[in-house]
Amino acid sequence: MIVEFGHFALILALAVAVAQSVLPIAGSIRRDPALMAVAPRASVVQLLLVVIAFAALTYAYLVSDFSLLNVVENSHSQKPLIYKISGVWGNHEGSMLLWVLILALFGAAVALFGGNLPATLKANVLAVQGWISTAFLAFILTTSNPFLRLAKPPIEGQDLNPVLQDIGLAIHPPLLYLGYVGFSIAFAFAVAALIEGRIDAAWARWVRPWVLAAWIFLTAGIAMGSYWAYYELGWGGFWFWDPVENASLMPWLAGTALLHSAVVMEKREALKVWTVLLAILAFSLSLLGTFLVRSGVLTSVHAFATDPTRGVFILAILCLFIGGGLALFAFRAGSLSQGGLFAPVSREGALVLNNVFLTVAAGVVLFGTLVPLIVSAFGGAISVGAPYFNTVFGPLFGATLLVVPLGPLLAWKRGDLLGALQRLSVVFVLAALVALVVAWLNGATHLLAAVGLGVAVWVLVGAFAELWTRARFREAGLATGFRRLVGLPRSAYGTALAHAGLGVTLMGIVVTSAFQSETIVEMKPGETATVGAYAVTFDGIHSAAGPNYSEIVASMSVRRDGVLRFVAAPSRRLYTTRQMPTSEAGIHTHGLSQFYVTLGGEGRQLGAVVVRMWDKPLVTLIWLGALVMMAGGALSLADRRLRVGAPKPARRAAPTVAAD
Repeated sequence: MIVEFGHFALILALAVAVAQSVLPIAGSIRRDPALMAVAPRASVVQLLLVVIAFAALTYAYLVSDFSLLNVVENSHSQKPLIYKISGVWGNHEGSMLLWVLILALFGAAVALFGGNLPATLKANVLAVQGWISTAFLAFILTTSNPFLRLAKPPIEGQDLNPVLQDIGLAIHPPLLYLGYVGFSIAFAFAVAALIEGRIDAAWARWVRPWVLAAWIFLTAGIAMGSYWAYYELGWGGFWFWDPVENASLMPWLAGTALLHSAVVMEKREALKVWTVLLAILAFSLSLLGTFLVRSGVLTSVHAFATDPTRGVFILAILCLFIGGGLALFAFRAGSLSQGGLFAPVSREGALVLNNVFLTVAAGVVLFGTLVPLIVSAFGGAISVGAPYFNTVFGPLFGATLLVVPLGPLLAWKRGDLLGALQRLSVVFVLAALVALVVAWLNGATHLLAAVGLGVAVWVLVGAFAELWTRARFREAGLATGFRRLVGLPRSAYGTALAHAGLGVTLMGIVVTSAFQSETIVEMKPGETATVGAYAVTFDGIHSAAGPNYSEIVASMSVRRDGVLRFVAAPSRRLYTTRQMPTSEAGIHTHGLSQFYVTLGGEGRQLGAVVVRMWDKPLVTLIWLGALVMMAGGALSLADRRLRVGAPKPARRAAPTVAAD
């Protein structure tokens, strides 16, 4: 009964979404307050209905209701509770329901917290959200219904894909979807503004918090997915240019460009047309990622390959919203004012340069991801892998990083490039010294690593140069400088932290890529192998069992300079129901570095196993940098000027009556 109630709630949500799509638009055209008032109420009701549907599906997983096809295909009665819950979205149907839930959540948030928005803009924004909800609810109910019943339920389920039975994959999809779907708000604001034909600085202030929130969640989702692939898949790498990874990177790049462009629009009322286009493109790339993962046109470790009907439906959604959004943009762009002018050397100019690099980088990733699919569709075969992306994307993003410390030190409208460089002279000297020392210690073989570390220091230390400059310690003295530093807005600290996080991540990538040690060797119990500065002794293997798997666990004693530092325990698991093996890495974190070991198959010698080991210096900086970026975004979001949005128009003061 609960399942049927959830299914019915989902059908009602579609009906509400249709009403939300039509009535507010009609109200804004006719200036009818009653019709426009439908939008916020429908958004909240739609959220409640989707929550009911999602809760019903979750209940079915928790009680192992194997009368549902979705539960049979993705759950098992002996599966741990956390993976019963994550199994709800660890499949195509459930993940699309999660997508719609988050979409409804964002729409309701605009309805509840958008009190400062003009009535017509709010109605149009929520109506556009209704269009998106209608499309995806129709997709779920017609091609991906998670509530399909079985006439003859089996006694037991088929279990969830073992590589998805991990805490990282329990957290990764919700975070990623919060980022993907969050950009739908920017898209809705852009389309609503194009419908009205009015875009100004207030629009940028209204949209920027939503973009920033989506960017934070998408950063978290990408970082979590990267770390999951690193430790769960046993490849030992942090990024593989997998098509699904690319699908999340492209909207992140576009969203980062949108954030910077919205700042220019808010402060200077410039880049209006470009900002609106970026808002459309950021969500378009999110939809494209959904199409690539859900349509079955690509194969990936964590893609949901499905039947062609679903792919055609998502392709139709893609064409409708991307094509419709771009067509509306093309129709309206000529009538939009361009906004304020500025010199090439200015803060606006630096942000425009940042935008150019980021959007070209997103285009490079898009090209490398789609070309193999297009060639394959015409019967050919081509492989675009890491060499292409590293060669083309790397220099573009590196050029972006070089500009990062300069932008905040330039004045609005017309800046002093020489003055900004002078204020960064100490940072430049420090970065150059780091690069020279690394090159001197490691020789020509690590020249690129030396340059990369120099750029990382340039970004990391330069991120705080603006705070130092605004405090004016030299002119005002130490005490006054600290008072000024404390009095700076949170967004200034947030910007510095976000930029510093890029430097931290780059440092981790460079050091790990250039200086890690790797060994692949066959080992028998009692034998010792070396990797980097470590001597690893294979102590032996023992058997163990989990709730729904059996495993063999190796014991590896790791010594340095003859002293036992730690014991690593890599394992190989066999999940009973699916009879699917997985490899669990043995990872030990020491400081900011990690020792990483995995078990392969049986060796050529009797009783030997293949062991792959890495010593990865400073590898944790890759994900710590992402945490710093997220902290910077959260700090900026906490800035009161960003939270309150554009102020309400001042009310006309009532005339006072003089006393007789």
